Amino acid sequence: MRVFADLHIHSKYSRAVSRDMDLSHLDHWAKVKGINVMGTGDFTHPKWFQSIATELQEDGSGLLQRIGSDEKTKFLLTVEISCIYSRAGKVRRIHLVVLMPDLKSAELFNARLNAIGNIRSDGRPILGLDAEELVKLALEITPRAAVIPAHIWTPWFSLFGSMSGFDSVAECFGTMAKHIFAIETGLSSDPAMNWRLSQLDAISITSSSDAHSPKPNKMGREATEFELKELTYDAIIDALKSQPHRADRQLPANHIISTIEFFPEEGKYHWDGHRDHGLRFSPAETKKLKGLCPKCGSRLTIGVEHRVDLLADRPADYQPTNRPPFSRLIPLEEIIAEALGQQPGTKRVAQVYERMTKETDEFHILRDMTESELSAITDPMLIEGIRRARAGKVKITPGYDGVFGTVHIFSDAERSARGQAKLF
Repeated sequence: MRVFADLHIHSKYSRAVSRDMDLSHLDHWAKVKGINVMGTGDFTHPKWFQSIATELQEDGSGLLQRIGSDEKTKFLLTVEISCIYSRAGKVRRIHLVVLMPDLKSAELFNARLNAIGNIRSDGRPILGLDAEELVKLALEITPRAAVIPAHIWTPWFSLFGSMSGFDSVAECFGTMAKHIFAIETGLSSDPAMNWRLSQLDAISITSSSDAHSPKPNKMGREATEFELKELTYDAIIDALKSQPHRADRQLPANHIISTIEFFPEEGKYHWDGHRDHGLRFSPAETKKLKGLCPKCGSRLTIGVEHRVDLLADRPADYQPTNRPPFSRLIPLEEIIAEALGQQPGTKRVAQVYERMTKETDEFHILRDMTESELSAITDPMLIEGIRRARAGKVKITPGYDGVFGTVHIFSDAERSARGQAKLF
């Protein structure tokens, strides 16, 4: 069966997260987007864990479902943990997503972490725990646990981060490196960028939204598509462990079909820059500047593309034969907003979005529907927007130093010429 999963999200108990990030909203928006398995996020937070334990029920598959809901959404116990510690004379800041197969294991894991640090102040707890030790601790609770390094290239809080990370998986995880069988691309990188590192050849590449809001342009903005023999926790873990497969062999029963990606330039750490002065630079420009801001002389924040260039041992056009494909998508709400010349979240954009997703889900609209099928639910300009997004025919201004990039599909002249005021 084909399954879409978004395993890295946050609850309303994390900082800078919408108050609407509760289980009922997650359940609802998963259906609208086309997500079959949703991470719970934040299961270490006592109040959120209580919500999970009382509002969801286990069904013996290692997944959970909302009590009394006729939605088909399954939940998988996940949490992102911020490990901040010193190693080799440098402060390390690594974010890791932990997966657990049942409530009992999650509860035991929480108790262990509670003895180490504060898990009550933030849904994403900040702990002075070495990444290697966190993996060891999780596997002591249950060998079925999994740890996935989150958004592995972002400068400040990641495995390969330019400001606080490491240069290799082995350097970061030491004796536990053999248990790292999957990584998360993050919004500022895509699989092709990660293919350039031979050290990742035996590690699966996944994508998740890291959503802080249930709004339709956040949830599922990145996701992982699986082929599973049965919908269980163990089948998902098996699929993560089975990739990459050898090109000359039959695919295993459980495997990754593809990943859904942001345009990485839109991520807020894709290029180098200095936010305080509104300056962004390509890696080549940064090298000419010797890594310093031309206005104040302070160090530029080295972004994802630059960091990949530094660690890669393959060219940018490297094409493996044994990796799943991926697609770059623009959330439907953003495409509608572009066509209307409005911002996502406005009443008019929401009305069009709701009408289009009334009978089908967003992933199906963006990836699978033919133009003739789309014509039954929308108009030519929006169909053209979806076509351009699929083909990558968009104009992107790269993000940098915590500032999201911008993607434009239509020009003002095109909107005027098409008479967009009469559309929808």
